Amino acid sequence: MNFLDQITEDIKAAMKARDHGKLEALRGIKKELLEAKTAKGASAELAEADIMKVLQKMVKQRKDTAALYVEQGRQDLAEIEQNEASVIAQYLPAEMSAEELQKTIAEIIAEVGATSPKDMGKVMGVASKKLAGRAEGKAISECVKALLAGK
Repeated sequence: MNFLDQITEDIKAAMKARDHGKLEALRGIKKELLEAKTAKGASAELAEADIMKVLQKMVKQRKDTAALYVEQGRQDLAEIEQNEASVIAQYLPAEMSAEELQKTIAEIIAEVGATSPKDMGKVMGVASKKLAGRAEGKAISECVKALLAGK
């Protein structure tokens, strides 16, 4: 069963359970994946890495929106966004711990042969692909900067 079929089954289950929050989040996932699948230049099937990128983007958008709602004193709307983010995050692989991230990036730095902060682009290219879905881009960037500055 491919990922889109799994989402469809989960939508049916949410409808039967009358779980409106989960249902909206799942419908959002399906919409985004169908749009990515039919986008200009996209192949008929989405690769797992592409699916993870879409899901990460959706989680980040929900979290950012929730933060804005909290700033504006709209806790009711922030909770909706946070709930949707948590539903979407269930379909992502578990995030790496800070120690695992640091160890993996240190290996990538050695593999690429980076020696100074000027080599950040080389490291980020490899790290972003290797860690897709397992760590946020911002966390990867900060770790790479810290490790390259420390060398």
